[in-house]
Amino acid sequence: MKITQIYEDAIKSCVICNSCRYCEGLCAVFPAMEKKREFNVQDMDYLANLCHNCSECFYDCQYAPPHEFNVSIPAQLAALRKQSYKKYAFPNFLSFIFEKNAFISTLIFVVLFFLGFYLAFTPKVSQNGDFFELMPYTYMTSLFSIVGILVLLALIVGIVKYAKAIELKNVSFSAFIQTLKDALSLKYLGGHKSEGCTYPNEQRSNVRRVFHHFTAYGFIFCFIATTLGAIYHHFLHIYAPYDITQLPKLFGFVGGILLCIGTLGLFALKLSADKRLIDETSVQMDYVFILMLFIVSFTGLLLMFLRESEYLAPLLWLHLSLILTFFILLPYSKFVHIFYRFIALLKYNVEEEEH
Repeated sequence: MKITQIYEDAIKSCVICNSCRYCEGLCAVFPAMEKKREFNVQDMDYLANLCHNCSECFYDCQYAPPHEFNVSIPAQLAALRKQSYKKYAFPNFLSFIFEKNAFISTLIFVVLFFLGFYLAFTPKVSQNGDFFELMPYTYMTSLFSIVGILVLLALIVGIVKYAKAIELKNVSFSAFIQTLKDALSLKYLGGHKSEGCTYPNEQRSNVRRVFHHFTAYGFIFCFIATTLGAIYHHFLHIYAPYDITQLPKLFGFVGGILLCIGTLGLFALKLSADKRLIDETSVQMDYVFILMLFIVSFTGLLLMFLRESEYLAPLLWLHLSLILTFFILLPYSKFVHIFYRFIALLKYNVEEEEH
């Protein structure tokens, strides 16, 4: 595979890091880097997704900009992560659609879905806030099932392609469990003695770690709420709308709040981050992903409070349009970093066991 300039710059920095080794105790990236004498494209894709962009190495590095060596590991690996999302995406052409102008592409999908719902269904007021009076249950579940299956297929193909590319093999049970612990605890955002990482600036803080946890567990709670809703409907024959004392509504409400707090916090941190740590070519897609997750969760909360209002139908169509667009966005956005990073961490822990 031809090595582009962006890979050449990152490889050069890694060679310098291997010669210096001042940062070897900061995170998993540097021990993984030191196991290699030379680097190819696949090695860089592995290191890029192993990086959590804590940026401590940038502030510690004597060769960071404005030094002529231009060792800028956080920004260079961020640029490579974007390349890996695009390279292993399936189908690949959709990654180019979102890459060109993520804001406009996302907005077009939302508008198209909203117009489709508007033309297909007559707006009316539901007396008890029942979504299925506005959109048939079979139609809604069929549409989301089809889109969900296609998105899941795209994610699986991309994840498998990435795992093969970085040559993940010989995975042991102990390495898998250790990786699970590292991922769930956001170990490498903890810094020294859990004092936090140097993001969004040189001052140590755990705030990014906290907002990541809010976002992750908010997403999990919303997934649980959707799953419980399906169980209530199909197996317990308890039908929506649910009140706040019932588990689907309770998990959805808490998950929505957590997501709103987490995504707003992460968005504010990204806006205030040291510009030297940011890859300008990938930041737009990051903004779109975070904003979409916030708007989806916020409109979901609005639906709970406006269920019996005259605005329910258009708000429902908007919410569903946002969710469908968000689904389509997932395999081509920073969402895949969750899986790529897990695979990179798994490879790292396997190599640690072997050595």
